[in-house]
Amino acid sequence: MKFIRSIVFAVFAALSLSATAGPNDPLFVSLTSNDVDRARMALSFSKHHFENGHPLSLFLSDKGVFIGVKSGAKEFAEHQKIIADVIAKGGTVIMCPMCLRHFGFSEADLIPGIKMGNPKTTGDALFKDGTKTLSW
Repeated sequence: MKFIRSIVFAVFAALSLSATAGPNDPLFVSLTSNDVDRARMALSFSKHHFENGHPLSLFLSDKGVFIGVKSGAKEFAEHQKIIADVIAKGGTVIMCPMCLRHFGFSEADLIPGIKMGNPKTTGDALFKDGTKTLSW
């Protein structure tokens, strides 16, 4: 029994070491919600870690698209300011093109600086070595 506990402990220790973020590991955040508070938490968390040296990619999909379109300027003013600040400082914000179309928007509806996603753009951000991912 003691041997099994030692093995279990070693496995958990190894898993926790592999999940630890390095000082400059990229962060990929998938934002699927247009809930004002949830989206604010996701963007504030992301911006904090971006400002602390983690390259940031935000992926707006599902209802998260409402945060990145011009018609959301009033409801999501604070959110769009965070997005603009992140983009201005070199962060990447990617829009899900199928989600955008699903809700009746086009690329012309995006706030400035948001990139349209495609398999290469999104994949390059998501699968960059060392990337940590979160979803809201």
